[in-house]
Amino acid sequence: MPDDGGSRYPPQSSRIFILTMTKRALITGVQGFTGRHLALELAKSGFEVFGLGHAPQAESIPGVQAVHVYDLADAAGLARVVAEVQPDVVAHLAAIAFVAHGDVDAIYRTNLIGSRNLLEALRHAEKPLQSVLLASSANVYGNAVGGVLDETTPPAPANDYAVSKLAMEYMAKLYRERLPIIIVRPFNYTGVGQSEDFLLPKIINHLRRRAPVIELGNLHVARDFSDVRTVVQYYRRLLEHPAAIGATFNVCSGQGHTLDEVLVMARSLAGYDFEVRVNPAFVRANEVKTLTGSRARLEAAVGVVPDIALLDTLRWMLAAEA
Repeated sequence: MPDDGGSRYPPQSSRIFILTMTKRALITGVQGFTGRHLALELAKSGFEVFGLGHAPQAESIPGVQAVHVYDLADAAGLARVVAEVQPDVVAHLAAIAFVAHGDVDAIYRTNLIGSRNLLEALRHAEKPLQSVLLASSANVYGNAVGGVLDETTPPAPANDYAVSKLAMEYMAKLYRERLPIIIVRPFNYTGVGQSEDFLLPKIINHLRRRAPVIELGNLHVARDFSDVRTVVQYYRRLLEHPAAIGATFNVCSGQGHTLDEVLVMARSLAGYDFEVRVNPAFVRANEVKTLTGSRARLEAAVGVVPDIALLDTLRWMLAAEA
């Protein structure tokens, strides 16, 4: 999918934003892992944060003024929430994000059709929007090409999740003349609160339980891991930078770590040794050896967010309450 990093959305010189002292942010998927961290990041930066969640919230989310229960399939309901909140910026994080999710139809209903419903609601918003960030995924690049991937790398999605995200990107292009859209393709990232369906939280939970054996896949492939706190800082900067509108950005560390290296860090943090068994069911055929991202375009647009070392991220996760 060709992407020159630009947009046909009207240039900034012809657009007027009336920004009050307190800007309003709307986050879909605010109850999820990334949503909670982004809510806190935006609140610390002076935003009034409102969320869309899939279920009633039993407890408050730090930094969030209110959570509206919604269904992405309910276009009319989304329009009502947008009219009530009147956001300045929107971060669309709600998605089925687990690649191995069993309900393929639900992946497309949520990630593609649900996203379209949201954009339709935003298109009819009375208050002009400053920016709309849509979370895609580096999964759109697939696993066939190794090395350092930038935004011009041809997409080659290898599963339904990745196809749904790439389809969402194409669909969003239909709205670029009407909405100030920014697309992000995050690579792997982790932190406190991420589900144990994902690799690094699985390892941390193993350490916390001091289990003697863990089953993993290929130990020698290198992947790009970021800290969620770095990721949401980049998201916040993109939402605040009008020059980012219309572009697609990798969000990544630009560094690769093998699973072997992660296990060395894990053992040093845990203070005990454990057996690692390679489960053939977790090993992908023809898996590329190294896959990392380039964030040159991202840094050129919003500057550099200081990296958090992976060892420090793992230490933070291990120290957190289970």
